Amino acid sequence: MALGHAAFVTPAHDDGTEGEALLNHAPLSTAKDDDPSLVESESSELALGNLRDSHDLDDTNLRAQGHEAALQRSFSPLAAVGLAFSITNSWVGYLSNFGQNLTYGGPQSVVFGLLVATAVQWTITLGLSEVASAFPSAGVELVMSRDSDCSDELAGTVPLHVYSSANQAQEVRSLCLSVAGLINFWHNEFEASRWQIYLIYLGSIFITSAPLFLSPRSVPKFTQATLFLSVSGFIVVFCMLLGLKKQTQPGSFITQSGLGRSGWSTGTAWVMGVGNALYAFAGTDGAIHIAEEIPRPSRNIPRAMNMTMAIGLLTAFPMSLALMFGITDIDAALDSSLPSAEIFYQITQSKGIVTFMMCWVILMYYMALTSQWVTAGRMTWAFARDRGIPFSEFFSHVSIHRDFPVRATVLSICFCCLYGLLYLASTTAFNSIVTGAVLYLNITYAVPQGILFTRGRAKSLPARAFNLGAVGYICNFLTPVLVTVIGTFICFPPELPVTVSNMNYTPVILVGLFCMILGLWWTRGGKFTGPKIDWEMLNLTACK
Repeated sequence: MALGHAAFVTPAHDDGTEGEALLNHAPLSTAKDDDPSLVESESSELALGNLRDSHDLDDTNLRAQGHEAALQRSFSPLAAVGLAFSITNSWVGYLSNFGQNLTYGGPQSVVFGLLVATAVQWTITLGLSEVASAFPSAGVELVMSRDSDCSDELAGTVPLHVYSSANQAQEVRSLCLSVAGLINFWHNEFEASRWQIYLIYLGSIFITSAPLFLSPRSVPKFTQATLFLSVSGFIVVFCMLLGLKKQTQPGSFITQSGLGRSGWSTGTAWVMGVGNALYAFAGTDGAIHIAEEIPRPSRNIPRAMNMTMAIGLLTAFPMSLALMFGITDIDAALDSSLPSAEIFYQITQSKGIVTFMMCWVILMYYMALTSQWVTAGRMTWAFARDRGIPFSEFFSHVSIHRDFPVRATVLSICFCCLYGLLYLASTTAFNSIVTGAVLYLNITYAVPQGILFTRGRAKSLPARAFNLGAVGYICNFLTPVLVTVIGTFICFPPELPVTVSNMNYTPVILVGLFCMILGLWWTRGGKFTGPKIDWEMLNLTACK
């Protein structure tokens, strides 16, 4: 759920057809031989008038990006925020992996590592949201890769689908581990086997994808309900933790260094903790992939993306404070199969209350995954629409009865099921793929921004509702730098000394994916076609 490796293009030069209608291809005015500039001005004004009267600015803007509207614009701005935040679900997501931050640097890494991760991810998301405003399309990376070499196009599309599947697998895995961990919380002797985890994995996929097929027109309301229940759940859990805690750790406990036990030096472990905390904001591009299903996407998509970051910070940060000020035994939390449940119990001293809290968290996982399938299906469909995957004509079909790309969505679900099979063969291999999901996503966010910075924003971006101005250069420069630095540390083994069981195979996975991309380039490179952009119409319909 992200932008891919793509090359930007300079708007096409005027071909002498400025007298043609932009909307219906009919002449806008007669030629004025004595004043050609007047012809262009009158043509633009008349075209704008036609667009305002037809109420199809959004569809015309999409047509300027080389595509016809195929989906109903059924998502409201609030539904878009609901979908975007349900994918990141920051406070829930951080509960699933903050234990690794405890290992890296103790409470200091959990709290302050999250703040630094917020600053890093928001910088990345700001630059990405501007690109989304410039090219409001479900396949933004395909619009931006037009006229680039085939290697650039495939490097933007193929890994993006793989990374999306890895991110879904990560979400499903977190859900499975939460379910198994809750069982272990009540029955300490229980240890889920691989096949049991895989059965939970498959069941979770089928349950969470069911709303898309049973009631597709209710999905926008479903995403709003997910947003409401997530924020409500945070308030309930947060207030219960504050009201039931028996003791409070001093402030010096939160700022104390040297409490980690990863074996890495303090500085190295701290940066690794920042990389781990980025998972709280994984998939901030989610709203991009419903750009063709929301009115005024050039305005509403950037708003949804940045509101997702804001809500994420306002939920994940207070939750981290509540946990760290209330924890009484760090070692017990680290030794637990589910650190969040263990700390909940240390604070509340009630298994019943902990079960209630964890059931709410698990419910949020289930509801959030539905939004994951929405974006994954739309993204796969966008690839197929431009012949980016095999059997493109088949997978680019949009169901008339259900009004969404059913076949592409089923393909994404199948990919995720196949990923789960790796868990049966090797938990190390599976974990290496899914734990690198945040890095994979951020790589696809960083590449186009790096190209923007080096090639020139003025040459690469059309008019847009969300314009960062000079700040855009800062975001476009920092994003590749931050992703490179933190991504390097994400590839480090989580603990020292390094063993076969704790080795981090993320670098191996990255090399393997790159080789797969090269192979697909050689075999399918000539079949990929990017959209044909009408830059004049794109600028004409922007910001209106």
